[in-house]
Amino acid sequence: MMKDFFKLITSTEFLAHFSTFSTLDEQTVPLHAARNRVLTRDIISQEALPPFSRSTMDGFAVRARDTFGCSDSEPALLQVTGEIAMGIPGWEYSLQPGQTVRIWTGGELPAKADAVVMVEYTQPYDEETVAVYRPVAPGEHVIQAGEDYRQGAMVLERGRMLRPQDLGVLAGLGIVSVPVYRKPRVAIVSTGDEIVPAEQKPPPGKIRDINSTTLAALVEEAGGVPVTCGIRNDDLEALLAVCTAALAECDILLISGGSSVGRRDYTLQVFKALPEVETLVHGVAIRPGKPTILARQGNKALFGLPGHAASAMVIFTLFVRPLLRAMAGLGASHGLQVVKVITAQQIPSTIGREDYVRVRLIPSENNTPPQAIPVYGKSGLLNSLVQADGLLPIGRDIEGLDQGSEAHVLAFP
Repeated sequence: MMKDFFKLITSTEFLAHFSTFSTLDEQTVPLHAARNRVLTRDIISQEALPPFSRSTMDGFAVRARDTFGCSDSEPALLQVTGEIAMGIPGWEYSLQPGQTVRIWTGGELPAKADAVVMVEYTQPYDEETVAVYRPVAPGEHVIQAGEDYRQGAMVLERGRMLRPQDLGVLAGLGIVSVPVYRKPRVAIVSTGDEIVPAEQKPPPGKIRDINSTTLAALVEEAGGVPVTCGIRNDDLEALLAVCTAALAECDILLISGGSSVGRRDYTLQVFKALPEVETLVHGVAIRPGKPTILARQGNKALFGLPGHAASAMVIFTLFVRPLLRAMAGLGASHGLQVVKVITAQQIPSTIGREDYVRVRLIPSENNTPPQAIPVYGKSGLLNSLVQADGLLPIGRDIEGLDQGSEAHVLAFP
C-alpha cells in the first residue's frame, strides 16, 4: 500500500488554517479566577470611582481661597471644627469661610472643602485654631469623586487579558465576576512501545515519558487546561479509542509521536478513522518538526507532534500555542517576547526550509543587544532545551547567518 508522504507547506500557510477556528464559548468566573483570562464583553462602570472626594495627605481640609496669600511670616488662621478619619462620612461637616477640619489620608472631604493643606505646613495656634503657612490651589492633595472612573465610563474593553491591576479596579467598582472566554482543554497522548511512565524505572530498550510532562506545562503556561491521557502503545485500535474519548471533552488533541511515515506511525491513520475529521496539514518546511500533522473536527484541532522532545516543543511554540491563544480570545499569535540579538558566531542553514535554532542569550555591555549563541543538539536530546533561552528563526531563503548579524529570538517564557 502506498504511504501518505509529506506535502510540505510553509509556516505562514500552516498558520493561515487557524482563521477557520473560532474562539470558545463564554463563561462567567469570579475575580479570584480571572487573572490572564480574556473578556468577552466591555466592562462599563455602574458607579463613580472613587465614590467620594478624598484626601491624599494627612492635614487639614480647607476652602482653598482661605489660604491664598498666606506665608511663613503671615499665616492664615483657620477655626478647626472637627476631625475626619478614614471611614468617617465627611458630609457631616460643611465648611464656612475661615473654617477647617483635620483630615487623614483617605478621609472624605467635607462639604465646600476643595483642597487639603499638608500637616507639615501647619501649626496649632490655640485649642480651636490652626495656623496655615503655605497656600493651596483648588484640588491640591485631593482625589475627586469619579476622577478614576465616572459612572457609565468604559473600564475594560472586550478582548483584554485581565491583569492583577485590572482585577483590582473591578473589585473597587463592586464587580466580583466577569464574562470571559472558556479556557481550551487540551488532551495530551504520548505514543510509543518504548515509553514508560516517568515514575517507573525503564527496563532495557525503554525510556521514560518526557513529552507528557513538558506539553502539559506548556499548555498551562499558554492559558489552557492540560488533560493528560497517559501513554499508548503503537496500536491503532487503542489510539483510536483514547482519541475518541479525548475529543468528546477537549478542544485540542495533541498526539506526541507517530506523525512520520514509518511502519508503526499511526497518528494520521487515527485521524482519518475519526468521524468528520479533515486533515489540513501533513508536513511543514521547518526544522525541527517537519512531520507535523494538523486536522480538525468541527471547531476541535488535532495535532500530530514529533516524538522527539525538542521537536515537539518547537512545534508547540510555533503552532499549538498560537491556536490555543486564539481559542482563548487572544488572537493567533505566539505572544512571546521577541528579543533583538547579535549572533555570536556563524549559524549555518539550508535554503528551502525555515530553521528554528535553539540559542542561549548572553547580555552585552553598553546597551547593545545581547549575543545569541546557538545550542546545538539532536532533536532527541534534552540538554539543548535546558540550556536554551529561545528560538532564533532563519528564513527558508537564507543560507545561514554570519557572525555579528542582527536577528530576532522568540524568548521562552
